[in-house]
Amino acid sequence: MSALAPTAIASRGPTTSDIALELDAVSKKFGRTEVIRGVSIRIPRGERHAIIGPNGAGKSTLFNLISGRFEVTSGRIALNGLDITNRKPYQVNRMGLSRSFQITNLFHRLSVFDNLRCSVLWSLGHRHSFWKNLNKLVDVEQRAEAILERVGLKRRRDIVAGLLTYAEQRALEIGIAIAGGANVILLDEPTAGMSRGESKRAVELIRDVTEGRTLVMVEHDMSVVFDLADRISVLVYGKLIATGSPAEIRANDAVREAYLGQPAAAA
Repeated sequence: MSALAPTAIASRGPTTSDIALELDAVSKKFGRTEVIRGVSIRIPRGERHAIIGPNGAGKSTLFNLISGRFEVTSGRIALNGLDITNRKPYQVNRMGLSRSFQITNLFHRLSVFDNLRCSVLWSLGHRHSFWKNLNKLVDVEQRAEAILERVGLKRRRDIVAGLLTYAEQRALEIGIAIAGGANVILLDEPTAGMSRGESKRAVELIRDVTEGRTLVMVEHDMSVVFDLADRISVLVYGKLIATGSPAEIRANDAVREAYLGQPAAAA
């Protein structure tokens, strides 16, 4: 069996075909320290799902486990019904998952357009080659131009990515995340460091580009979370304490006490 030939993961409850991302009792230890403690989540296709929690809760670690950057200590992860546990990041990406990072992760010396061209090559069937002229790949040019337009960076097309404003760099990262055609998108604090106006525009962009896709995001700005998310999961000290609709999370006593810092009696 090839390294990219996945095996199906068993499903309980709703059929596997309805679930885009499933974590089954996932744990992660660094030495003797357990950072993620038996997390189980099932995220249906097309859902916008937020993972929130205080600093140090393990949110970014969880993203690193899902995307293959860290190895799982125990438990399993499935993407579109296929087991991706401990697969390499490039394998997970080619199976339909893309992510952004807390710190912008771009080719800062390449133009905005070239960043996008690089990100669409594999999904359009172009492999490593010394003989192909990138400027003659019409399908690549067209896909990159379309994404450039969609993320609002057309007028910045030929600017070196490192010279973009912070908000523009985040928009470019979102463009790169969708460029490969992934149907599951992980965004790690997509509006961190933005002004209120920039954050509002970022939310509109995220809502637009993730239409028809599954979105999982880590975000500290609760106005963004409650505006975008269909469901919310709350992680505290590596353990999932609640999952539900925004209204259910707002009303949850355990969330108030453990995350919002409000005693349940004060609700």
